[in-house]
Amino acid sequence: MKRFLFLTIACLFSIWGMAQIAADTYVEVLYFHGKQRCVTCKAIEKYTKEVVNADLAELVKNGKLRFKEVDISTPEGEKLAEKYRVSWSSLYVNKWKNGKEERNDMTRFGFQNARNNTSAFKKELKQKINQLLK
Repeated sequence: MKRFLFLTIACLFSIWGMAQIAADTYVEVLYFHGKQRCVTCKAIEKYTKEVVNADLAELVKNGKLRFKEVDISTPEGEKLAEKYRVSWSSLYVNKWKNGKEERNDMTRFGFQNARNNTSAFKKELKQKINQLLK
């Protein structure tokens, strides 16, 4: 009986541990902007939100994907912008695993594609998010 109880408790701790590891890995998409935005900045925001909230909604629901829009003209946004050394519109897609962040600056890519090559922007953004979740 003691052996059965011990094995049961050990199994429960193993399952709990695996759940903790899975919950500690996620991708965070950060879109930084100021009060005034150009057409391209607005396109980056629009299509990023579309990918996150529509195309990858299941990942958001499961806690694997998070989106944060940061207005750098606010005190809170200014602090986060300083942390990332951001002074204007920027797009980051970051992997968080066990409390450690892996930053991926996709700002240049966003400005090159969001407005004039929307399908490529959305496709690559989805691929990057899925790649980071593996």
